[in-house]
Amino acid sequence: MDSSPGGRFASTVPYYAKYRPAYDQHLFALLRRRFSLDGTQRVLDLGAGSGALTLPLAPLLREVIAVDPEPAMIAEGRRLAARAGVNGVSWRLGDSDTLLALDVGPVLLTVMGASFHWTDRERLLRDLDTLIEPGGAVVLATCGARHDDLEPPDWLPVVEEVRRRRTDQDRPPGSGPAGYPDVHHRDVLLRSPFSRIEESHWDRTVSRSAEQVIGLQLSYSFTSPAALGAGRAAFEDDLRRALTAFRPGGGQFDERVRTEVVIATRP
Repeated sequence: MDSSPGGRFASTVPYYAKYRPAYDQHLFALLRRRFSLDGTQRVLDLGAGSGALTLPLAPLLREVIAVDPEPAMIAEGRRLAARAGVNGVSWRLGDSDTLLALDVGPVLLTVMGASFHWTDRERLLRDLDTLIEPGGAVVLATCGARHDDLEPPDWLPVVEEVRRRRTDQDRPPGSGPAGYPDVHHRDVLLRSPFSRIEESHWDRTVSRSAEQVIGLQLSYSFTSPAALGAGRAAFEDDLRRALTAFRPGGGQFDERVRTEVVIATRP
């Protein structure tokens, strides 16, 4: 079992793009309208992973600089871009600590998914103030996070029970350097150079098969193949039996999924 963050994330690569819900297309339409994206702009995707934001944005831009600290994620992003015929992406190995040394040049937007909470957010926003052009923005996007006003899927307790039994975890651990940050992203932004905030969200229903629910679990660091180690086969078999018993006959496993975006600009 590999308990290191790098090992856990590297082992999620084959499952991340395949099983994680995609960002709602309304997000990209909003960014196109809001910033008049016409194929001439450059955008930084920091913590790009395998390109969930990069690949839909690239056709709207001159260039996306996709930065990620995991070589396997970058390799997967390149593969997916080639398969989709997406051009104009510059893939870079790096992170928020090495960002200024990467010499990415001026960008209109810096987009981030869940990667923002991994960073020294205050310092990163100061650094981005030196890179983002006038009229540009920091864009924080999330998809699939839990929300109090969205009913959790009825099958979620089945997954949680198997995870507790097979991993001794009552709940996923925090994913950032010291767990999830205590200070909300909004409060950090309000104290930053990018203190003018706009928020939007879109909800939709995602339907999965039992095998897709299992694949989704393998995309998470806390139930990644590396984290499960030798217990992976038992985890998958146990979860498959539990899901089949919960919904016999191969029924679908539905979930309401929210895409959220925070657009932060200078006052």
